[in-house]
Amino acid sequence: MNNKFEKFNLDKKIIKSLNNLNYKKPSKVQIEVIPRLLEKTDVIVKSKTGSGKTASFAVPMVEKIDIDNNKVQGLIIAPTRELALQIKEEIQNIGRIKKVRCSAIFGKQPLREQVTELKQRVHIVVATPGRIIDHIGRGTIDLSNIKYFVIDEADKMLHKSFVDDMEFILSKLPKKSCKGMFSATIDDNINLICNKYMENPLRIDIKDDEKIKNQISEYFIKREENDKYELLKRIIYKECPKSLIIFANTRNQVDEIYKNMKKDKFSVGVIHGEMSQDKRLFIIKDFKKNKFNILVSSDITARGIHIEDISLVINYDVPRDKENYVHRIGRTGRVDKWGKAITIVSPREEKYLQEIEEYTQDKIQEIESIDDNEVNMGKIKFTQQQNSLLNNKRNKKEEVKNSNDEITKVYLNVGKKKKIRVIDIVGAFSNIDGISNEDIGVIEVKDTCSYVDILNHKGKSFLKDHKEIMIKKKQVKVKRDNS
Repeated sequence: MNNKFEKFNLDKKIIKSLNNLNYKKPSKVQIEVIPRLLEKTDVIVKSKTGSGKTASFAVPMVEKIDIDNNKVQGLIIAPTRELALQIKEEIQNIGRIKKVRCSAIFGKQPLREQVTELKQRVHIVVATPGRIIDHIGRGTIDLSNIKYFVIDEADKMLHKSFVDDMEFILSKLPKKSCKGMFSATIDDNINLICNKYMENPLRIDIKDDEKIKNQISEYFIKREENDKYELLKRIIYKECPKSLIIFANTRNQVDEIYKNMKKDKFSVGVIHGEMSQDKRLFIIKDFKKNKFNILVSSDITARGIHIEDISLVINYDVPRDKENYVHRIGRTGRVDKWGKAITIVSPREEKYLQEIEEYTQDKIQEIESIDDNEVNMGKIKFTQQQNSLLNNKRNKKEEVKNSNDEITKVYLNVGKKKKIRVIDIVGAFSNIDGISNEDIGVIEVKDTCSYVDILNHKGKSFLKDHKEIMIKKKQVKVKRDNS
């Protein structure tokens, strides 16, 4: 199979994982960044949201991991729990066949469970700043073997409210560790920190060519504040998007839009920072699975959250932070996809729109009005689309991963509370006819359950022949993990 990533001389196991993910041709940022990180050059990378930044640092990090070394060798800092989990998932997918283990640690998660997990074999940690500082202070994470350190969404993480935390973390890293700063926007805060802690960093600015610039069509419509909701519905009916995100500036506004849309029978979800972590993760998971196709959100999903095939972004309010506008509209038009962003502008918000145009150096086109006939016809189509949501399978990448039997993730109904260890699971699976150590991938042992990756197309036949296996003289139930 011809995979363009092979030119980076990557481990064949990584190429195999990239093929399974349908990553065949590196993006512009990946072409520039991967070889630099492989040669351990510090980098400062400016590249638009949705350009493939995560894989650009995940691939070289996974390539350079020594899986026989149980110490943490890679550390990535992300601003939100959601983004941390997303980066973890990407690293796990890329490193699955190589058996690279990745852990995500963040606040509002039991510290004891994190400490236990870090004592196991963990090669890469993705963390929010507060929680990693907590572990450093408690001595529950060892950073002495860090080969790679990455700050994702660096413009946010090196803002004055986080800069002391970042300096503390950077001061604890080995001097020879390779460092990368990644962001869609770069400001003076980033430059100051980089000059202090990085060694002759290479600055990589991925310029958009005209084709890429035009991947997102940007528009605005003027409307009085009290008339915004009715206009919102007209936009949705006229555009008839397969999936969309509606951004508003405040939690109260987000909740109000959501309640009105539920009342009007839209298939809609809501997310904002005041929700519990579990609730937010649940909502994002359901949106990715297309259980609903409209998400009303605060800026919490504007950064880094990757959801396939968002065809439309609507800014119900003009963001006051110019950089947030860039991140919001970057939820659509990702990589090789096309998208549209429409901003509703009240009279008092016009000055903020002008500031955004000056900042992006792009002229946003005005829509004078929306044709009633287009709205009426679109409403019929959109209503049918909403009614058939359960039968839609929008997320193509998820389909690829689920349909590919190269790797099968197996669930076991025992864990640490039953004194089960990784070595016990390896021993049990190695004794099964047709499965060798080479067929056993990443193993995760939780408190009450465990997960095992079965490699090399062996999982399907294993599950067909086994509903239970014997581990430490106990019958343990096994099944495919569909989470």
